[in-house]
Amino acid sequence: MSDVSIIIPALNEESTIQQTLQQLTVLNPPPHEVIVIDAGSEDETVDRVKTSFELFSQSIKTKIIFSSKRGRSIQMNQGADIATGDILCFLHADTWLPNDAIAIIQKTLTDPKVAAGGFISLMVGSNSTRWGISLHNYLKTYYAPLIFKPLSFWKGLRLLFGDQVIFCRRNDFWECGGFDDNLPIMEDGNLCCKLARKGRIRLVNRIVQSSDRRVARWGAWKATAIYIYIGVLWGIGVDANYLKRFYQDIR
Repeated sequence: MSDVSIIIPALNEESTIQQTLQQLTVLNPPPHEVIVIDAGSEDETVDRVKTSFELFSQSIKTKIIFSSKRGRSIQMNQGADIATGDILCFLHADTWLPNDAIAIIQKTLTDPKVAAGGFISLMVGSNSTRWGISLHNYLKTYYAPLIFKPLSFWKGLRLLFGDQVIFCRRNDFWECGGFDDNLPIMEDGNLCCKLARKGRIRLVNRIVQSSDRRVARWGAWKATAIYIYIGVLWGIGVDANYLKRFYQDIR
């Protein structure tokens, strides 16, 4: 089976990174390697990554690299550049995979007609599960490309976002140019549009869990309104640098 490299961009993620990495230690089968790209964290992120890496089996390669520039696109490209697995899996620092995630990823990409995939994201907090927003995130995977790129939709385009854990073949990733370093937001949707030229984008019928910290800060209604607003403007071609002002980093 193809080797899977898990790539995690990080910036001030001390509250989540340890749990995310510890979950990776129990994946069965295990990943080929785990790469964390830190962009100058000012908290305990790096120390927690190093501590967590000590728990990994020696058969799993672990690397932490330091980026002089901030931005998920830049960081994930840097991670992909040194990855040695045949498959790249881009994981957010506040998202947790099911134990059989590697097997699911490998099986999904055995179909040569599938260029990339992702999971159903369930947004959870310490005291609640965000069922409404999670449902909307699931539906926009389908309705967003159907509305804004209908021809591509019927050819297999689905819009996956970072909390859905996008994975693809390494060769396809670089042939498509990887993530656009100039995009501060919506880099994931942009990648899906490029990968769709290689084959179908598949939403796997399995769940990953993501932190609800952004929704907890904004509130459910405001978060939903912002997600829709950004999505619509991006769909009609508004510059992502303008959209970034509505989507501040929240830790």
